[in-house]
Amino acid sequence: MKDLAIVATGGTIDKVYFDAKSRYEVGPPNVEKVLGELNLSITFTVTSLMRKDSLDMTREDRKLLHDHIATEPCPRILVTHGTDTMVKTARSLLSLKDKTIVFTGALEPALFKTSDAVFNIGCAVGAVQALPFGVYIVMNAKVFPADRVVKNLSLNRFEQISP
Repeated sequence: MKDLAIVATGGTIDKVYFDAKSRYEVGPPNVEKVLGELNLSITFTVTSLMRKDSLDMTREDRKLLHDHIATEPCPRILVTHGTDTMVKTARSLLSLKDKTIVFTGALEPALFKTSDAVFNIGCAVGAVQALPFGVYIVMNAKVFPADRVVKNLSLNRFEQISP
């Protein structure tokens, strides 16, 4: 059995520049490229479930993600997701009790030299292997339970809140 199942949903972490359109759009999962360049001793799969900015995610998209993860045989799941609605989506999976689900993303596209994506992905890969069953967000060098985190828009980072 594989060590980790990765589900990509889109977001800034997967944005690429489309020169012909002179703008950034969500492209294929960058997590595969990031992890593929490393000498990892774990096995993983990457499923591109959707390519959406998280602000465009719907209730149906969240149900699709929930149902996909519920039927995934691997108990360790890493979800790459846009940061704007990451908390909302993570909380929609709290009913899944027999898995360790870790969400991560980036504040800049993974292909940018200054992106936090590689660091966040690395932290998330370690966290998903060490944490007990539950749903978590790994951002800004911290691990947050999904039901006790918010994105502080003014500081552009995630912070823990009281239960």
